[in-house]
Amino acid sequence: MQKRRRPKRLDLGEKDKHASSTLVDVEAPSLISLSILDLVIVVVEIEVPPPSLVAVEVTSSNTPLLKSRLSFRLLHSRLRPMSNQCHPNIGRGFYHTPKPRTVICIGDIHGYITKLENLWSNLQSQLDPTSFQTALIIFLGDYCDRGPNTKQVLDFLISLPSKYPNQTHVFLSGNHDLAFAAFLGLLPGDSASFREGWNEYKSNEVREGWFRGEGYENMYLQGRRWGGKIKVKFNVAKGIDYRGSIYDAGPTFESYGVPHGSADLVKAVPDDHKKFLADMVWVHEEDDVCIETSEGIKSCKLIAVHAGLEKGRNVREQLKRLKEKDTQVPKIEALSGRKNVWDIPEELAEKTIVVSGHHAKLVIEDLRLVIDEGGGHEHRPIAAVVLPSKKIIRDTDTVSN
Repeated sequence: MQKRRRPKRLDLGEKDKHASSTLVDVEAPSLISLSILDLVIVVVEIEVPPPSLVAVEVTSSNTPLLKSRLSFRLLHSRLRPMSNQCHPNIGRGFYHTPKPRTVICIGDIHGYITKLENLWSNLQSQLDPTSFQTALIIFLGDYCDRGPNTKQVLDFLISLPSKYPNQTHVFLSGNHDLAFAAFLGLLPGDSASFREGWNEYKSNEVREGWFRGEGYENMYLQGRRWGGKIKVKFNVAKGIDYRGSIYDAGPTFESYGVPHGSADLVKAVPDDHKKFLADMVWVHEEDDVCIETSEGIKSCKLIAVHAGLEKGRNVREQLKRLKEKDTQVPKIEALSGRKNVWDIPEELAEKTIVVSGHHAKLVIEDLRLVIDEGGGHEHRPIAAVVLPSKKIIRDTDTVSN
């Protein structure tokens, strides 16, 4: 009987210096496991010149005495640990890299429930069911104001985790949502520091008609501006009339059944809406997000923030303050800035996707994504971007059955 040849053991990264066929001896546990029925197939990282036949001898972690053998043809020069990589499937049979995760970023909704429902329906129709049902979905903020259905929009968003339990939902705060939360007294911080913040913008108080009703003494500046009654009626920048306040908050009050500027809104907003507004995050970071580029599909870090990150300021410090929801300053630039937060900070360039809403534009420039086609205008669509493809889906899309 011919004696069985003992598989050669390779250290991680050791190059094959011999034939194109290599046997690798692997002992569990190692770098990565792939469950197949009762077996756990364990694979190490090796380098061999493609195309090569790689045979891996494995031991089941469930039944240590049982051994199985797996062979497949290696199509790439390096076999890496299984992770959320952005490569097409490698080889045949048991071994393959997983399909890149679907990430959907949804732009500003601004109180338009029909647009939101239509967009959601189009996402379901245009994406394959598994990708949609397991997607990471990042809402980029500004759920309230301008449109007539803020209450219904929040009901819709709050229902998503129970209706789609296999999805992951991230709800960013926009500048409008922050001001809404401030009016309801939901922001962290103390009233003394809030009052200090008024002084920086005191010259605007009369023109913007800051709120002076019940509870204003302890209110963060943006809450007073949001619930106020602006004296100027026409918004020159947008070419439309203001709707109650400089934030166009009148329709939000009305959606809860109270007149604009009424302190009764605090009682009218249900507890689950208050919890939603209090729990909104100011920034979200995600590793290993795949995106199509001119150089192919890349795996990048993603930072989602409503307006953007300031150039010229330390990014780590900005992220720290956003995660802490620091209200020591009366205006949060990352949620309300314009030109100062448009570009990706230099230290993040070429390696980080920065996605925002806020700017009333739809822009895809390399790794800078701005998804706010609607801008709260009644006759403009709301849009979403789907990664890795960067496909744009709108509420106005007509999808054939």
